[in-house]
Amino acid sequence: MSAFHELTLTALDGKELPLAQFKQQLLLIVNVASECGLTQQYIGLQALHERYQRYGFSVLGVPCNQFGRQEPGSAQEIHSFCTERFGVTFPLTEKLQVNGAGNHPLYRLLAGEGAEFPGDITWNFEKFLLDGEGRVLARFSPRTEPNDPQLIQAIEAALAL
Repeated sequence: MSAFHELTLTALDGKELPLAQFKQQLLLIVNVASECGLTQQYIGLQALHERYQRYGFSVLGVPCNQFGRQEPGSAQEIHSFCTERFGVTFPLTEKLQVNGAGNHPLYRLLAGEGAEFPGDITWNFEKFLLDGEGRVLARFSPRTEPNDPQLIQAIEAALAL
């Protein structure tokens, strides 16, 4: 099993979220925030999740409060915001740190030293596309919208659609 799939996160509801459940799935990991100028991307992320879920694709939202303190809420507040305002059904984790000395092991794997696409996360809504073996296929900037042709092309190529 890959180092990625060996990780277990905590979902917003407090339950364990083993990343092994995403083995053999294409996964788009996105650090999200409720009070960001890019928060409307939740609409497109949910649309991607719904459009490709039947092919073995999922979005994984990772709330983060490191950029302008734009995710200040509790787990319950984040969950309510995402489900009531944007109809989010894809999994969401508890808040994680993505940069700095306290960054979560997930982000050390995604963007740390030795990663396929290393470097600090630049802002909310940065995206990583991982294959079913836990390998990072692509990294997209926060400003890359979920309906961006390059992102769609990468997803469809990985799913062989």
